[in-house]
Amino acid sequence: MSDAEDKISKIAEHYRAIIELLGEDPDREGLVKTPMRAAKAMYSVTGGYRESADEVMSQAIFEYAGSQIIVVKDIEFYSLCEHHILPFFGKVSVGYIPNGNMIGLSKLARVVNVFARRLQVQERLTAQICEAVMSSLSAHGVIVKCEAEHLCMKMRGVEKQDSSTVTIDYAGRFADNPDLRREFFDMLKS
Repeated sequence: MSDAEDKISKIAEHYRAIIELLGEDPDREGLVKTPMRAAKAMYSVTGGYRESADEVMSQAIFEYAGSQIIVVKDIEFYSLCEHHILPFFGKVSVGYIPNGNMIGLSKLARVVNVFARRLQVQERLTAQICEAVMSSLSAHGVIVKCEAEHLCMKMRGVEKQDSSTVTIDYAGRFADNPDLRREFFDMLKS
């Protein structure tokens, strides 16, 4: 049995116990395979723990002489709130000012997944993406905007269906220059 299969099996045992603690029969027809299915799903959606943002980005860094903002916008993501283990999901937009190199566009989406596929809070997710891109590219500046809906706000607690949360993080020239931040946000509108 591989390490992954062993972990999934152990997670399934816990799901079975949770189902019993909720007052349900884990041996009834509709639930017999649920612990294993839930364990596999949880292992998959937390795959970011088994990936490195640096490794993902190092696979596609190219020389680039340009010096203007590069933006990849509306990268969809799904994550799990670390407080309630309920989903939150939305879109991330990443902008950076190159410093002699650029990254393959798909790698920015992969980096979003590395950090989103963990037990997470949106504020940290936004900061981690910003820090990873800044560090890997040695960029002149990085800015990240994340907008998400949280099921912990919609399904439980305050139950506010139309709420969303926006977080922003930036470093380098974006921290020092409000005009650059404004240019980034204007680019998101286009």
